[in-house]
Amino acid sequence: MNPFKFFTPTINFLTSKGHNIQILCLSTGGAEGKGNIRKRELFQACVTLKVPMQQVKIVDHPDLQDGFGKVWNRSLLAKIIEEEITNCSIDMIITFDFYGVSGHCNHRDVHYGVCKLLHDTLQRDIEVWELVSTNILRKYSGPVDIWLSIFLAMLHSNGTMHCLVNENSRRSFKAMAQHSSQWVWFRKLFVALSSYTYMNTLRKVR
Repeated sequence: MNPFKFFTPTINFLTSKGHNIQILCLSTGGAEGKGNIRKRELFQACVTLKVPMQQVKIVDHPDLQDGFGKVWNRSLLAKIIEEEITNCSIDMIITFDFYGVSGHCNHRDVHYGVCKLLHDTLQRDIEVWELVSTNILRKYSGPVDIWLSIFLAMLHSNGTMHCLVNENSRRSFKAMAQHSSQWVWFRKLFVALSSYTYMNTLRKVR
């Protein structure tokens, strides 16, 4: 569920503009032994968001297992991401920032893996954008945060920050509901209250 808890406004925006999206999920989410179930649910959610299944890749690597305390090797992440860039002719990456929205160690590892790729392999022809983490008040302010986010993005007139409003939040709810193994009451509440359901602020990584 993680990509759709946070990135659905971005996915909806890009698909509405006709962009070709490749989704790379770096874990099956098997911390509770439900990896195969969650793989199937992820594919179903992607179809709901108008992303074809053949444009979705889920990695199941023994060193990239889901869970708090499971540290992911940044060099390995950089290598896997670089292979995907080459195989799919990727020219832009959108990922977590250094905090990873919720502070989850796996989210943060992905950020640093992308940064390692960007700086160590000199992938200067690749644009990298990160999803900006907010404080807890803004995180649970729902659509109210849209106005503050737009204002803050306007302060960065150099084009290094963009605010993407979700114009189809109903589709987002439908996509997240595909994760039936995780669709319990507190996650439903999170989706309803989370500002990340209604908008994303992306910041360019330099």
